[in-house]
Amino acid sequence: MNERLPILRKKANGLPKKPGVYIMKNKQGTIIYIGKAKSLKSRVSQYFGSQNRHTIKVLKMVSNVYDFDYIITDSEFEALLLECSLIKQHKPKYNILLKDDKGYHYIKISSDEWRKITAEKKQLNDNAEYIGPYTSAFIVNQALDEAKKIFKLPQCTKDFPKDIGKDRPCLNFFIEQCSAPCSGKVKKEDYDEAVDGAIEFLKGGSAKSIKDMQQKMQIYSENLEFEKAAKLRDRINAINRMNEKQKVISTTSIKEQDVFAIEQGEKKACFAVLRFTKGRLFDTEHFILEKDEDLPKLRFELILSYYSMRNNIPQRITIDGEIQDMELLSKWLTDKAGRKVTITVPQKGEQLKLVQMCKKNAKEKLFEKTGRLSKSEQALSELANVLGLAEPPRYIESYDISHTAGKDSVAGMVVFKDGLPFKSAYKRFEIKNAMGGDDYGAMQEVLQRRFTRYEQEKETQKGFGKLPDLILLDGGQGQISAVMPVLKEFGIEVPVFGMVKDSKHKTRAIANGGSEISIKASRQAFTLVSNIQEEVHRFAIGYHHKKQSKNLKSTELMKIKGIGQAKSTALFKHFKTMSAIKSASIEELLSVKGITKVNANDIKNYFDENK
Repeated sequence: MNERLPILRKKANGLPKKPGVYIMKNKQGTIIYIGKAKSLKSRVSQYFGSQNRHTIKVLKMVSNVYDFDYIITDSEFEALLLECSLIKQHKPKYNILLKDDKGYHYIKISSDEWRKITAEKKQLNDNAEYIGPYTSAFIVNQALDEAKKIFKLPQCTKDFPKDIGKDRPCLNFFIEQCSAPCSGKVKKEDYDEAVDGAIEFLKGGSAKSIKDMQQKMQIYSENLEFEKAAKLRDRINAINRMNEKQKVISTTSIKEQDVFAIEQGEKKACFAVLRFTKGRLFDTEHFILEKDEDLPKLRFELILSYYSMRNNIPQRITIDGEIQDMELLSKWLTDKAGRKVTITVPQKGEQLKLVQMCKKNAKEKLFEKTGRLSKSEQALSELANVLGLAEPPRYIESYDISHTAGKDSVAGMVVFKDGLPFKSAYKRFEIKNAMGGDDYGAMQEVLQRRFTRYEQEKETQKGFGKLPDLILLDGGQGQISAVMPVLKEFGIEVPVFGMVKDSKHKTRAIANGGSEISIKASRQAFTLVSNIQEEVHRFAIGYHHKKQSKNLKSTELMKIKGIGQAKSTALFKHFKTMSAIKSASIEELLSVKGITKVNANDIKNYFDENK
């Protein structure tokens, strides 16, 4: 906790309600964060108010603030321009600072006897031939991958002719993506001819390469060299297939656009970009950064930082979710680009598919950086995709009702945090108002009580004071219809789905809005939902059996003269078990509040007679 919070809070409350930039400094006077505000007083005072509302990143920053300065501007837009300028100048620790590591890239053709074609970041003085430079590593790797597959060149690291004949050909030979010179069956002149063809393809592009090969194929056919003509025909077909594949990741409606998505892991996040020009994907970038719970703010800062180091801004920017101050950011981008720039969050169609592709790319890059994700992480990502959620549901609440023919009706609430049971957050409910056997009414009552507690405790952001990312109900459309009015009443927007069972009481599907979503194809998500359904059922039925057993034992105690519900409850509260009550002495029974000497004797005599 920052000991200077009271001083900083008082200073913040004295700020004007005007737009401007605030500058946070540590004890050494070093600038650690720069931000802009529509109202300096409102924004800055939030940092030094309740510390329970802050994300982990903000808490770390606030704990290091010793003092702050501010600069008043005429508008929030001017504040944004000033903020960008100051961040570039001072590079504060807690601002998002993306590194522009776009260097030059080359395609290298070695001078070896059996030439190799590789991607390189530097041009060396080694007698090799270089094609380039290119500013995009994506373009280099994609072109190189296509050339090797089309001309069936090795994609391995074997050294020829040293490694010829030492091993069997790899899988690429059997799927017709490599001619397998390692087998010793490829002539040197054929290999050189393939390398020359690949170089022509890389230098001239697919259109020129096809034209040249068509001319050569005609000559071979006229000279009755049908084997050579067939080889060129196959290469032309391979290039056409590559072009068709590229169309899958092209955008026809917007010729110039960038697509952004964020994928978050346990500690790290990946910010990925897909860049389109002339309707085709021409570049990808990704940035690894610290995880941040405030995604709308994170998206704003990331895009602001990204285009602060880029001049080519497209007419359309597509993002994967809500963004803070979208209009202000769009105005800044428009001003920087010198023409209208639109920011969109797609909900369907081609643009949504592009966002999903970008998000998948971000996930892959995050895997590479942090190692393979755990099964629970994979399951959460799968579940988000299946249910159409913007983010993996890291905090899931699940509910189930349990009773016996309408008697002793209870509910259980289990919590799964990051895909694993979070038992300290489990809750039990005794159904008080819903009629026995009315599962819909019972579910409605439970959610009503749960969100009433949320309104009372939301300042704490703990227990009932924390909203889940997803609610799963044991049941189908009936349960969903019963609880949706409750969420609407409280103004709570949390996705709600039902877990549908088959005739064998096993998870079959997810219910939503009158329809069912099959999840069996998503193995990890299916396993997670099945585990949640089994766990909430176990927890609810366990509580029901405990309550039922207690009520049965209370009924036995109430057979004793003078022992009613209140005294029976008091005895169980004190002794915990029936066996403890049976073996208790007169003195021990008298220590229970409300139990008289007559009651104690009657209890003792009853159990002595019924041994």
